Amino acid sequence: MRRPYSGGVLRLVTCGLLAAAICSVSAGAAPAARSGDPSVFGGLGTWVDIYDGAVYAAPERTAQRMAARDIRTVWVETANFGASADVVNPVQLGRLVDALHDNGIQVVGWYFPGHVKPALDLRRSLAMLSFRTATGGALDGVALDIESTRLRNVTLRSRRAVALTRQLRDASGDTPLAVVPFNPRGLERRPATWPRFPWAELAESTDAFAPMVYTGGGLKGFDATYGYVTRALRLLRANTGRPDVPIHVAGGVADRLGAEELAGFVAAVLDDGETIGVSLYDWMTTPPRAWKALAPLNR
Repeated sequence: MRRPYSGGVLRLVTCGLLAAAICSVSAGAAPAARSGDPSVFGGLGTWVDIYDGAVYAAPERTAQRMAARDIRTVWVETANFGASADVVNPVQLGRLVDALHDNGIQVVGWYFPGHVKPALDLRRSLAMLSFRTATGGALDGVALDIESTRLRNVTLRSRRAVALTRQLRDASGDTPLAVVPFNPRGLERRPATWPRFPWAELAESTDAFAPMVYTGGGLKGFDATYGYVTRALRLLRANTGRPDVPIHVAGGVADRLGAEELAGFVAAVLDDGETIGVSLYDWMTTPPRAWKALAPLNR
């Protein structure tokens, strides 16, 4: 794993984000230059989604357990396109963010857009930037999970995904922004899922990619897993046109990976040697044996 970058300061977002982003796009402005420090996406990570009630029932205890695993960054879902609020359970989320910060862990918020209602997707994306805990704490980075195929029109889906990423990049300043895409090997095997996925266009506006390179349940054995992960990382660099693109590789689903599959995943990341971070999806499904297997990557 490549040594994580240093530094990174979260920009304080005040007001007018939605209006500013809409005006920028309507005026035909070029996407802002990438300005966030991708180090927030580096190191050992884990994932939390809005359905993980046990995490939010005892956020301080959860943060302590994560720190005991030497986790550096937690990816926390703030909402998805079908949620009832722009930020789900903000009080509990705030407690979790504060507890993670108290334990020296960085927090990346992620939103899952549906691309069907662009205004809603933009508002909920910007809500990650303006979110504050009761103590004034903010997210250290933000991410868009670009995996929804709910919108059947693929051309329009791609256009909206790129536009949303550019809008969030324009509004985020030096807050690091990542894209969580389909894993490119999966799309290579099943191109009808999202033909002509806009890799290069998304790369123009993001600081890092966190591909969901899921092999659990679909591939068996060390060799199959190793080859799949290796191919996915190579394709991502080729498709984005950025050989040095920062990558946080997310494997999973954690409890569907056997010992051989875990070993193949870890070996592929180690041999690649150029990713900045690694995780399994998600915190609730990662068994102790998986944390042990990941240990060689957390150096």
